Amino acid sequence: MTKRTHYLAQRVLSLCVLLTLVAGAVLPVAAAQRRRSRPRLGTAARRPSPASPRYYTINSDETIRVRMDSSLSSKTARIGDRFSTTVTDPVYANGVEVIPAGSKVWGRVSAVKRAGGRSPGTLSVGFNSVELPSRARHTINGSLTSLEADDVNSDSESTVGGRSNRKRDAVFIGGGAATGAIIGAIAGGGKGAGIGAILGGGLGTVGRVFEKEKEAEVKSGTEFGVILNRSVSLPATGAR
Repeated sequence: MTKRTHYLAQRVLSLCVLLTLVAGAVLPVAAAQRRRSRPRLGTAARRPSPASPRYYTINSDETIRVRMDSSLSSKTARIGDRFSTTVTDPVYANGVEVIPAGSKVWGRVSAVKRAGGRSPGTLSVGFNSVELPSRARHTINGSLTSLEADDVNSDSESTVGGRSNRKRDAVFIGGGAATGAIIGAIAGGGKGAGIGAILGGGLGTVGRVFEKEKEAEVKSGTEFGVILNRSVSLPATGAR
């Protein structure tokens, strides 16, 4: 090997050693930077979840004021027909609004009796859910009741309490009130044609009901009450 060749070999070896030292210093730093910039697995899972909303209880026997959205008639209605009503006054629980005005209360026809002979038509209905403006739905168990002053207790928060379990037998009765069907209670547990009590509409006497012999026509816009058979817990208005 000549001196020149030996000199070039030493230079190449020195250069390789230098590159090795530089790589040993730079690569760990770059790897550490990549590890710091890379998101850790499970980071999203460890983010705090939003707090669960607090629920407030509306007691049984309280009444929700509603307005009929569409018409029902004992002449055409069938058992199981579904209908909606609009809440006219907000409902509060422990001073907190839980059902704002404009919410929907959904119901179904549970029994139908056509008008005939000396008997007016009747419609029995039940209510099974409330739909809030947020589109959230909650199950309820409610019955028809009137909004006459003698039948309900109102407080300053637009919460209405029923006074008697007799509202559980209330039905729509044919007879022709200006704002829709009359609300009454069927005698004998809901089986006979006899009207035990007239709760609204102002007909005055049972005899005048029988003289009408009309179908129960519940017009769109008719206002009445939905009395709760069981308590229900709902979040405050606006809670998610």
